[in-house]
Amino acid sequence: MPPKKNTKRAKAPSALDRRGKKKVSILTQEKIEYVDWKDVNLLRRFTSDRAKIRARRVTGNSAQQQRDVAMAIKNAREMALLPYENRVTTQRGGRGGDRRQRDDDRRPREPRETDAPKQTATSSPQTEEVSQEKTTEESAE
Repeated sequence: MPPKKNTKRAKAPSALDRRGKKKVSILTQEKIEYVDWKDVNLLRRFTSDRAKIRARRVTGNSAQQQRDVAMAIKNAREMALLPYENRVTTQRGGRGGDRRQRDDDRRPREPRETDAPKQTATSSPQTEEVSQEKTTEESAE
């Protein structure tokens, strides 16, 4: 005998119920018909903090408005009115402290024989004679 279907199961909400209120575009709110590439203040509203073009679902633009905005942003970038990218600098590191502070807390290392500075043969015999003459002249004075 086949199992009976549970008719009391709750139905998942449809996609229309989940969406909620549709976002209204800035262009329609301010009744802007033509998006000018020289209007940098308007175009900055359609870009993120990293200078990426925001999506339609974020801005609420129609397909035609989004095409116009994207083309205007690209023209403004070409004319050097808008940046292609904005680098956001963030401090990395999980501990939350700078490296110098952690190094100071450590016990100082004891010098080993291998850590001693090596003697280099940079001075020639002639320079040693000159330095000895200078020391003898200074002592004579």
